[in-house]
Amino acid sequence: MEATPVSNGSSDAPETNAVTTRPRSESLSQQSEDSQTAADFIKNQLQLEVDAREALPYSIENCTKPLGSLRQNVFACLTCNPPPANPTDPYNPAGVCYSCSVQCHGEHELVEIFQKRNFTCDCGTTRFSPEQQCTLRINPETNTKGGVHSEQPDPNNRYNQNFRNRFCSCSIDYNPNEQKGTMFQCLGLGTHETGGCGEDWYHPGCLVGLGPKWYEKQVKPVPNSNSNSTLPTISEDAVPPTSADQQTNGDQAVQEGDEDAPLPDGFPAEDTFDHFICYKCVEAYPWIKRYAGTPGFLPAVFLQQDGEASSSKKRKLEDDEPTEGTERSKRIKDESGEAQAVLSAFESGGAAPKVEGEVVEKDETPSAAECKLASLLPAPSGQFSLFTTSDFRDHFCHCASCFPNLQPHPQLLEEEEAYEPPLSDAASNHGSTHGSGSLYDRGESALQNVDRVRAIEGVMAYNHLKERLKPFFQQFAESGNAIGAEDIKEYFAKLRGDEQAIKDAGEAAKEDHRQEQSGY
Repeated sequence: MEATPVSNGSSDAPETNAVTTRPRSESLSQQSEDSQTAADFIKNQLQLEVDAREALPYSIENCTKPLGSLRQNVFACLTCNPPPANPTDPYNPAGVCYSCSVQCHGEHELVEIFQKRNFTCDCGTTRFSPEQQCTLRINPETNTKGGVHSEQPDPNNRYNQNFRNRFCSCSIDYNPNEQKGTMFQCLGLGTHETGGCGEDWYHPGCLVGLGPKWYEKQVKPVPNSNSNSTLPTISEDAVPPTSADQQTNGDQAVQEGDEDAPLPDGFPAEDTFDHFICYKCVEAYPWIKRYAGTPGFLPAVFLQQDGEASSSKKRKLEDDEPTEGTERSKRIKDESGEAQAVLSAFESGGAAPKVEGEVVEKDETPSAAECKLASLLPAPSGQFSLFTTSDFRDHFCHCASCFPNLQPHPQLLEEEEAYEPPLSDAASNHGSTHGSGSLYDRGESALQNVDRVRAIEGVMAYNHLKERLKPFFQQFAESGNAIGAEDIKEYFAKLRGDEQAIKDAGEAAKEDHRQEQSGY
């Protein structure tokens, strides 16, 4: 404390206190703003690593191409393969695995497509230029890791519009910063070559024909609550103005910029289904239409068309609307009620003649006892998507006539097993990140929802800096002292090799008043 420089040399108590109080307060401020104990730093770092392990725990050491065709997470690189502005122009799409997306394309613009079945990583193949090489596979010419290029891609890979960063039937360019609400991935019975979608992702509004931002059109009429009786599809949100917080929270979320958008009328609640098959795939394989509304399947969700027919279909999907006397409406009503009773009675051992007399075909089918499909009601007319429960596979007919329809689609026979990369060494052992190539620090940036390119660049730089800083922090951890701004400046000056900065930092350290803090 006596080392504090005093300009006037006075020994009077009030004068001394006035002089020494200022550097003390500066030192306290400096500690609060520019310093932290090594113990605090280590504690925060450990928590960051725990969070990162939970978010991105997998190893990025190996490319999946040697493993062959897998159901795996796939990424499209728009930097290496930019899509043409005109969708009809030829395009050479490509997809890479999880590890290559980080190690080989980490600084590129990537599209995360999520899981695709029967896909082999394209990194280092002729779908990329020879300059864009895979750094993870063994080069057969040099027998060393990296430098792999111009290999033949898997001819069985299938590419839909997702590899152009286009999704849904509306073919929107996906932007996670603008997307609101949840998109759902089709189970995918067919590829786009066969008329299906290739496991595309859909907006709920597009599945019922209202478009991706249908809710924006419905938000505007909400304040005009006088038209309740004329707009029944809107009135559910607008009728009770006194309880708007409960009834219109979906629309309010959209107005307030929330990420959640409401589900359109006729679209099932998210907790009522496990999978769904889009109307494109249903049309490509129409034999599956007859399962709509039967055990394991929700009632058909129709794609509305322009005109009276679309509004009629929508009305029939709502249980509280009166049914009309047409043959089509009677068929839809039968599927949502009587078909379930018929099939459940049949599966429990009952005979096929239990079917209601309205459907003549069932009484004329002699093979109903051995074919479930023959006992079902006729397929609904129109385009619709199918939503299934978790046990839908148990309700398919496996007779000699129906099984050939199922066989080309293994995803309908059993739950698919998706490939997951092995855990990183640090994630499995909770050890150091040094030399492990773990995703601890990459996970930290990912948790901040920043742009992917910036995230990869940031975490790579941070990971390198962290290893350089460990010896520096270790000395303070052992002594229990606080780390000040001057300590950090001096250490970084050493890292840069800045001799003058080292001298300046050393002189500043001599005048540091942190020792006075022990008296507080």
